[in-house]
Amino acid sequence: MAHRKLRMGMIGGGKDAFIGAIHRIAANMDGLIELVCGALSLHKDLAIESGHMLFLPEDRIYTNYEDMIKTEAQLPADKRMDFVTIVTPNFAHFAPAMLALENGFNVVIEKPITFTLDEARQLKKKLDETGLMLLLTHTYSGYPMVKEARQLVEKGAFGKIRKIYAEYTQGWLSKLSEREGNAQAAWRTDPTKSGKSGCMGDIGTHAAHLAEYISGLKITQLCASLNTVVEGRMLDDDGAILLRFEDKATGTLAASQVAAGEENALRIRIYGENGGLEWAQQEPNTLTLKWLDKPAQTIRAGSNYGDRESTYATHNTRTPGGHPEGYLEAFGNLYRNFALTLLAKINNEEPHAEWLDFPGIEDGIRGMAFIENVVASNMSNEKWTDYVV
Repeated sequence: MAHRKLRMGMIGGGKDAFIGAIHRIAANMDGLIELVCGALSLHKDLAIESGHMLFLPEDRIYTNYEDMIKTEAQLPADKRMDFVTIVTPNFAHFAPAMLALENGFNVVIEKPITFTLDEARQLKKKLDETGLMLLLTHTYSGYPMVKEARQLVEKGAFGKIRKIYAEYTQGWLSKLSEREGNAQAAWRTDPTKSGKSGCMGDIGTHAAHLAEYISGLKITQLCASLNTVVEGRMLDDDGAILLRFEDKATGTLAASQVAAGEENALRIRIYGENGGLEWAQQEPNTLTLKWLDKPAQTIRAGSNYGDRESTYATHNTRTPGGHPEGYLEAFGNLYRNFALTLLAKINNEEPHAEWLDFPGIEDGIRGMAFIENVVASNMSNEKWTDYVV
């Protein structure tokens, strides 16, 4: 492994941004990465102020991403950034990602990966051409018990998978918050910044990714109904979908941001011939297993359970049992696996299989396909819409 930290640049994520700080905490968690430069805001003064607050060198504080990428590309190999993290709103993902790849930089990017499915396909083409790496931060796939769930399904513990239920409910958009000064609500409910779907694009994509990630099955058809509950809102804030998966599995996905009183209630249940599993993001250390012919089991995350859990779970576990690991640690796991894989690549070493387990371009394409297909199904009079990727 290289005897240096990976050098990270950041686009977006200035002092008033929520997700930029989360990315910086996650990247810093294992001591493998350091932030060396940034174009942290569209607004020049805020970009400079944010750079100073993060103690970036004066000459590595940029006021636009084009200057940052082109200037960094001209720096000596032992100084320039190794990768760039893009934490801008959805509409501003594609251009900086493409420019970074064109200039030889690996990319970390917030979900959904782009504004349109076509843009996601273009990124894949460029990644294939360059051989560079991309991490898509689908956070929930970073939890140890989600890794364990995936491994149990893959090993056939439940037999053939039959049913998948995914649910993601929040209540923070129960009022017209986008007209009340809430900046997060303002861009997420604006079709020019968020895309053609609100709720399903924002959180429904997480539920769909988790369903495919744990089950190992891809969605093949869907029947969607989207709702805009709050009067005056421009995008959907609620919806439900019937799903068909590969291998004749079926399921449902429900997402809402107007479930008043809910915080971040992502929950998934998967059932096979012999039993099933249940995991909820608000109690992430717990995985419940249910069996046809014996009592239910509760599996808990924790390093002291290492002899009873998969290497994928234990590799992504940081503390002994009873010490909660949550959102930040899951984010950190994605960054660590990406960093370990990138360092192995730099050193011409073979990465461990556990390191390679992070979301990438294929997950990004399927996420954009999910949005496009859900919106198309909602607008159609047909019951079932073939899932086009």
